Amino acid sequence: MYGELNLTEISYKMNYSSVAHLSNQFKKVTGFSPSHYKQLKDKRRNALEEVGIEKKNTKINTWTQ
Repeated sequence: MYGELNLTEISYKMNYSSVAHLSNQFKKVTGFSPSHYKQLKDKRRNALEEVGIEKKNTKINTWTQ
């Protein structure tokens, strides 16, 4: 699954204005640059869907406290 599309293709499919903008947003959410994230071993990295859920749950918990 990972590595099927390059960052340019992903940014285009997700309607980002530039690859740099996608890269910055990715790092903001995951804490890793896309290239560093790609280099991580599969067992150490979380699916992006899980990263988004964890971050969303953290925000929800912060808001409800």
